[in-house]
Amino acid sequence: MGMTQQAAPAVPAPPAPGRKETDGRTRQQPLPLRLLARPEIGVFLGAVAVYIFFLVAAPPVREGSAMANILYQSSTIGIMALPVALLMIGGEFDLSSGVAVVTSALTASMLAYQLTLNVWMGVIVALLVSLAVGFFNGWMVVRTGLPSFLVTLGTFLILQGANLAVTKLVTGNVATDDISSMDGFDQARKVFASSFEVGGVAVKITIVYWLVFAALATWVLLRTKYGNWIFAVGGNKESARAVGVPVTFTKISLFMLVGFGAWFVGMHQLFSFNTVQSGEGVGQELIYISAAVIGGCLLTGGYGSAIGPVFGAFMFGMVQQGIVYANWNPDWFKAFLGVMLLGAVLINLWVQRTATRR
Repeated sequence: MGMTQQAAPAVPAPPAPGRKETDGRTRQQPLPLRLLARPEIGVFLGAVAVYIFFLVAAPPVREGSAMANILYQSSTIGIMALPVALLMIGGEFDLSSGVAVVTSALTASMLAYQLTLNVWMGVIVALLVSLAVGFFNGWMVVRTGLPSFLVTLGTFLILQGANLAVTKLVTGNVATDDISSMDGFDQARKVFASSFEVGGVAVKITIVYWLVFAALATWVLLRTKYGNWIFAVGGNKESARAVGVPVTFTKISLFMLVGFGAWFVGMHQLFSFNTVQSGEGVGQELIYISAAVIGGCLLTGGYGSAIGPVFGAFMFGMVQQGIVYANWNPDWFKAFLGVMLLGAVLINLWVQRTATRR
């Protein structure tokens, strides 16, 4: 009987030394593409382009005093754009942020003036009111499951009407009374609205606060557990809850952080101008959100940075003041706002696809 021989299974030759086999799932993208996918890079390049453009088109921009003014305008936008950006990374919006700034300033001014108190009492009560508004927004969103767009739109209308009605009822006018002669005003002004000189140029303290807040927000996002929670709830809150992320706490605290920003900017406005117009603030929320979106925060949540909105706010300040220095019609600023927003949405769509592509 002959024995049948079975062929041994073929063994593939090992890969040549130094060669690493890859497939589509592990292929590394080129460095330029990876850099462009970062949320900060696009807006950084845009900010540089806008800066160079106005350096050429508006020669006064080259002066130190003009740049200090541009940075000041950027800081008043950027301080609010930071918490708004964190909230957007967490997957929510706040349409009441603009009028909340005025609500905070009105509260501090009227409470101190009408009750003849030290202005610091008004500042503290205004902080509590701002945090309460943020808590209400966050609690309503979490409790009801309604979109934050609808909840904060309702808050926006409530605050807008209350700002006008209460101010007229208390003061008999649409603006608050001058508080510059009241106790504590000078000290509060030094904290919220002072200036200092650098090379003979007056620099507003809000620029320093803006950069410090941006550095703090960046550290929180990238180096803390809370930062991981923000990204997690913005990406998928149910998955985040399943792995132990406190979704309710994170979302409510983010809304309260927006309230804190509204309080801070409101105090700056109050102690810069001594009085507050109750009808202001409408439309500012769009600028804050636009600065965050242009800064790379995705409208769908779960992606973004704190540095991007800094450059986004700088672009707004640069254009807002650059148009004036170039002696153009300032009405073009709104048109530019729309162009930047649409462009940012398209760029963010591309960034989202790039970030999620394997």
